[in-house]
Amino acid sequence: MGQRGFTYLALLFAVAIIGAVLGATAVVWRTQVQRDKEQELLFVGHAYRLAIAEYYEKSPGGAKQYPKKLDDLLEDKRQARLTRYLRKLYVDPITGSKEWGIVAGPAETIAGVYSRSTKAPIKTGNFDEVDKDFNGAVSYTDWKFLPAQPTPGATPAGQAAAPGTVNPTPAQPNPATPIPVAKP
Repeated sequence: MGQRGFTYLALLFAVAIIGAVLGATAVVWRTQVQRDKEQELLFVGHAYRLAIAEYYEKSPGGAKQYPKKLDDLLEDKRQARLTRYLRKLYVDPITGSKEWGIVAGPAETIAGVYSRSTKAPIKTGNFDEVDKDFNGAVSYTDWKFLPAQPTPGATPAGQAAAPGTVNPTPAQPNPATPIPVAKP
């Protein structure tokens, strides 16, 4: 009779240990998945940043302008020949949605994008120079992907600008400021 009780007790301990190991594995796995999504967000954000900067730089005529909608990055109808800055509109890897937060530029244009997720990022430091503003971010909405020289006074769409500020015509981006090339 005592032998069966000992076997039962050993089996209960084994199940408890396996449960604890699986729980710890789930936490590590969830953290790794979030880190992978952050890396993808940085890649996609840089793609949008570069596309918006190129759209701005290739504005015909003398006046530089940002796109009015993200679809303008797929086909620039301002050009005489077909010009594409992105092959497709990317999904936000954090939210899984095609809806991006928009940083408003002058005259209802798009100066940049950001994730609409209010989730706290794991990565909060050691960003590349172009992303140095992401250091200490509280949520992914703080990761604003703007061209190297953002439009002065640009505000996220739906948010009011500080009193007394306007979105002036953007200054020329500084050609000495490197724009990173997204790594696959």
